[in-house]
Amino acid sequence: MLWDVDYTLVNAGGLGTRMYEAAFRELFGRDLLAVASKAGRTDRAILLDTLALAGIAEPRVHVDDLLAVLACQSAAADGTVRDDVRAMPGASAAVAALADVGARQSVLTGNVRPLAELKLGLAGLGEHLDLDVGAYGDMHEVRAELVPVARQAAREAYGADFGGTSTVLVGDTSLDVAAALAAGARTVAVATGTFSAGELAEAGAHVVLPDLTDASLVLAAVTGHRDADDIKQPGDVGTLAGLDSRASTAAASRPSHGPGAPWPTR
Repeated sequence: MLWDVDYTLVNAGGLGTRMYEAAFRELFGRDLLAVASKAGRTDRAILLDTLALAGIAEPRVHVDDLLAVLACQSAAADGTVRDDVRAMPGASAAVAALADVGARQSVLTGNVRPLAELKLGLAGLGEHLDLDVGAYGDMHEVRAELVPVARQAAREAYGADFGGTSTVLVGDTSLDVAAALAAGARTVAVATGTFSAGELAEAGAHVVLPDLTDASLVLAAVTGHRDADDIKQPGDVGTLAGLDSRASTAAASRPSHGPGAPWPTR
């Protein structure tokens, strides 16, 4: 299974933006005044648009250098960044519950790997995630293109095929959902970011959860077992039937629009 990182597993407290600013300052010798829309996008796509916003000519000429500086600074930052990164409610228990039933877990994230590792480490979430078979935000501009990367890495590592719905993506944005659907994967959406439960259902998520606080619901959603009555089941795409009051509350309390995974059980 492949987890998204930001606002699915981790609230990084603006760490990513601060790292962008530091990397830009190192490379160009001036402050970064604006960062492009981030939610659900890859670092490569975000930084391309950010370079353009900053008036950098030919952003594609510079994006690899900026990604490299971002990765280096992230790798060196552990212990030197502000300690306001925290796990999302229920994330640790959900990851542990899936590990207990033998799920192969990694990440499919818009972050470059060192930044993802930094966030997950500060949030205390690295134990059950095999980051060597993940897919990261410097690998492609388009999030959906990361799914084959993770599948190939897992195939080589585990000697098994993870095609179709044997791959499950968990994320909080419509781009997470779109990436899973484009690859024929199963998608579990959580309304913990800026996208409402209704928007995630309309995007085509097979299951929509209000958050990760009920590990039994997360387990049922990921495995597809119909042992929980209050989750949106596969086949109910586009409706909110079956969502409990927590999902409705989450949908009502979040903005309607945002800026901006799991391996199968054995």
